[in-house]
Formats: sequence, C-alpha cells, structure tokens
Amino acid sequence: MEKQFRFDYEHYAALSALPEADRRLVSEAEQATARAYAPYSKFRVGAAARLRSGRILHGGNIESEVFPAGLCAERTLLFHAAANCADDPIESLAIASEPSERECYPCGQCRQVLVDTERRQGSPIRVIMSGGGTASVVDTAEKLLPFTFIL
Repeated sequence: MEKQFRFDYEHYAALSALPEADRRLVSEAEQATARAYAPYSKFRVGAAARLRSGRILHGGNIESEVFPAGLCAERTLLFHAAANCADDPIESLAIASEPSERECYPCGQCRQVLVDTERRQGSPIRVIMSGGGTASVVDTAEKLLPFTFIL
C-alpha cells in the first residue's frame, strides 16, 4: 500500500513579510551568530527562542577540536531551556547563519531534540528557518521529522 507524507509550511520571499514577532526573533537569531564558536567550519549558526513568558533565549553552535564533540545552536538553546526554564515552554524558535546565502535548516539530531522538547512541554514549537533574505516556517517541529523516533 502506497502512502504519502505531506505537510504545509509558510515561505516568505522577504524577511520583511514575516509577522513582526517572527521578524524580531530572526533578528535575535542573527545576532546570536556573533556568539557562535566556529573556528573550523567558519559557519556560525545562531538560534533564538521565545518562551511563553515572552523571554528570549539564545544559542550558538560550538565547535571542538575533537570532532564531532561540538554542538549545534539549536541544541545548545534547547538543552539550556530544559535545564533552566522547564516551566516556561518554548513557543517559537528561529535559526540564522553567517554566512547566510540560503535558509538554515536544523540537522537531524536537532530535529529530534525539537520534537522531544515539544513532547516534554506538551505544546508545539513554531520553527522559523531564515537565511539569504528569506524564511520558511512550520507551525510544529514535528513536521520536520517524519517517522520520528519514539522510545
């Protein structure tokens, strides 16, 4: 039996077309790229999350001489939030990179941790993937990881 997996997402041909709250969060993620530590790849990624309280958290990728001991921006942010803000769910998370020639999408591990976070907090996370002056948005991280792992 053949089945299909499809999902809807929003695409913005210009960041100025994003809703104001999303545009501000993308700006925060862009600023977070400056705090990333990427001396080897020279590809700095920043993430910013808006919590239900309105508080904004930041994360940046951190590389290590001992590859692959580094960590992506999304996971530095998500793990920090879980350890320090577990009672304040993440509503939206934006991702940006420098250089920024195209939209920056989360890797497979980050997608799994995003879904894990949604499950743990009992609410979806709006994910805004930006770069190259454009953005794509999903209303839940679960759309980014079909056939997600469940223990």
